[in-house]
Amino acid sequence: MTKLALGTHPFLLGFEQLEQLVERTAKSGNEGYPPYNIEQTSENSYRITLAVAGFGESDLAITVEDSSLVIRGRQRDDSEGRIFLHRGIAARQFQRSFVLADGVDVGEAVMENGLLHVDLTRAVPERIVQTINIKRG
Repeated sequence: MTKLALGTHPFLLGFEQLEQLVERTAKSGNEGYPPYNIEQTSENSYRITLAVAGFGESDLAITVEDSSLVIRGRQRDDSEGRIFLHRGIAARQFQRSFVLADGVDVGEAVMENGLLHVDLTRAVPERIVQTINIKRG
């Protein structure tokens, strides 16, 4: 039995990159830190919320790189000169990536009570009917 790939199906023209997108998504880190939610806030908008307690706005960086939303966090280690009897709150860094579909734009980012909210909107493409003239060859 032969394996039928999406990019080789005769009715899916121009979808060759879909398999690469699925592979790239599968390779993105499956680590659990920081925890996050993704919610649909309307028919064409989404919100990603990350729990980033202990991080300030200056400790976070949000970029769009190669159709991916990348959120990085890096805390400064301020433990110099301090003696901890127990250290359960680690100053750790993270990178969380989300693959964006074509037409999805990153809106604003808001910090609120230790949660980072990033709003996304999907542009609805205009439906166009095009008539193609047939030339005699």
